[in-house]
Order: sequence, then structure tokens, then C-alpha cells
Amino acid sequence: MDDQGTTRRTILGGAAAAGLTFGGAASAAAQAGAGPAAPVPLRDPRTKYTSQPFPEQRQPWPALQGKMTPRPDSGETSYRGSGRLTGRKALVTGGDSGIGRAAAIAFAREGADVAINYYPTEEPDAREVKALIEQAGRKAVLLPADIRTEKACTKLVADAVRQLGGLDLLVNNAAYQQSKADISEISDEQMVRTFETNIFAMFRIAKAAIPSMPPGSVIINTGSVNSYDPGEELLDYASTKGAILIFTKGLAKQLAKKGIRVNMVAPGPIWTPLQVAGGQLPGKMGEFGQDTPMGRAGQPAELAPLYVALAEDGTSFSTGTAVGAHGGKGNP
Repeated sequence: MDDQGTTRRTILGGAAAAGLTFGGAASAAAQAGAGPAAPVPLRDPRTKYTSQPFPEQRQPWPALQGKMTPRPDSGETSYRGSGRLTGRKALVTGGDSGIGRAAAIAFAREGADVAINYYPTEEPDAREVKALIEQAGRKAVLLPADIRTEKACTKLVADAVRQLGGLDLLVNNAAYQQSKADISEISDEQMVRTFETNIFAMFRIAKAAIPSMPPGSVIINTGSVNSYDPGEELLDYASTKGAILIFTKGLAKQLAKKGIRVNMVAPGPIWTPLQVAGGQLPGKMGEFGQDTPMGRAGQPAELAPLYVALAEDGTSFSTGTAVGAHGGKGNP
């Protein structure tokens, strides 16, 4: 039986059973005798978020979500939790903005305490996330660090375990991305930094975290559509995303013996600070996401339910798999 086909059916079936949409809370309330839940209006995914071309803009790396036009939606006002991660202890790298921010907010609103790692200059965005986690009634831990060295990765995990009182949910999400039209334009410094941030840190953080993670724990790695269909202007970045796919599958086989699941989310074009900090070629911002079958880029909030579904116990048979959010391009 085809390995990818099997895992896709498993994760999608498990996600549906777990109540992947925000309607899960209303459904649970109805089953508990609270009365029938109000219908959730259908929304056309083509128009749920803007399909207008994004204005040309650039910020120094790593960029701040708070200064983007328009600001990405990471679920700050829209995500509603239903207790699916109550009592969990999560570490999210790159948790100050974009996809990591969306996951951190969703985890907190589902009942988890959350530590977020971020590059030190992203403190303003991180403070916003801290406030949102605390508003959800959960503990927020801020762990600024440049994770390009083994020492930094080991310290990050140790600090998270100590301040959270344990660790059972790890999201390896932090990434570095710089678009270049030709391999000759990619400096050795850029290539090394991309690999150090995107795959070396992921390997080191997972290695450091596993001894503290009990059976039932979950590791979720952020891959990309580039794991399967590399963009020609993202040669070094796409190479790391391909490595993340194999790392996810191989680590899942190892950790199944310990009762720890490992999966990957593979986003397509998502509106995050990566794009305004060098992730798009000059003059191409207006084209970002326009070539998807849905006709627009995605927003980080649209990925949050995938991270929650992979993290919760309802998808307990899903490991070594990838689930995508790419607007219809046909990859996992």
C-alpha cells in the first residue's frame, strides 16, 4: 500500500474525527446536554481572506509582523478553543509571528502552557503573543535566542522544560528564507545560515527535547510545499525543507518505539514576515500567492487547526506523515 496515501488518509480522517474546525467546541457542548449548537455559517474559502495583491514592502530581517501591510491574521481574534490540549506543555520556535504565532495562540486557547522562541529583535511581536497566551489563562514563557548553535538549542530546551515544568509538545517552526534568482547569487554565508536555522537547529532541538518527553508527546515540524515542489528562487531554503520531510519520516520511525509521534505541516504561500524580510524577489510581492488555484495566499490562522489536530490525542495513529495547506496545488 502506498505509504504517502496511507498517511494522508490517516491524518485527514483523524483530523475530522477530532473536530478540526472551530465547531468542535459547539459540538462537544451539545453532546454534554447544553442544547443544540447553532449552525456554523459556511464561508467561501476563496474570499475568506484578501485576494488583492500585497503591496511591495521590505523590512530588515527578521521583520516584525506588527509592521506588515496588511498584518497577517494569526487567529488573534478568530481562534476559539475547546480544551483539546488542556494541561499540555508546548515549545514553539519562531513563535512570535506568522505560523508559529498562530500555533502558539491556538495551543494556549486549547489549554496548553506555551514557551515561544524567537530572534531577540522580534521582542515586540513576542510580547503581543505573551499577552494573548496569558489572556487565555495559560502560562507564557519567552525564550529569545539565535538557535544556530548546538549550545543555544540545548539551553533553549532546558529553559523551556524548567519554566514549563516539563515538555510534551514541540513545534520546530523557526526558519530563514532569502530569495535569489540564481545559485551564483547565494553566498556561502546565506547557504550556511539557512541550513543552520532550518534543519540543524531542528535536529538539535529535537535531540535535546526527546529525553524530557513522555509517551504521548508530539513533535511537529514545519516543512513546506518546497519539500515537494522547490521554488527555483529558493534553492537553499527548499533544500532544507526537503531535508525536513525526510527528518520527520525517519525520526517518526525511531520515536514510535518511545510512544512519541512526529509529523510535518507543509504550508504553501502563507503571508508571514518571511516574505517581507527577503523571502520574495524585488518587485514580486504583488504576485505572492496569486497563482494558487484558490487565487490568494493563505493566512497563518488557516494552519493553526492543523497543528492542534496533529498535537491532540485524537490523531494518535498519525506519525511520520505530512499535511498541507497550499490553496489547491495538489501536494500533501
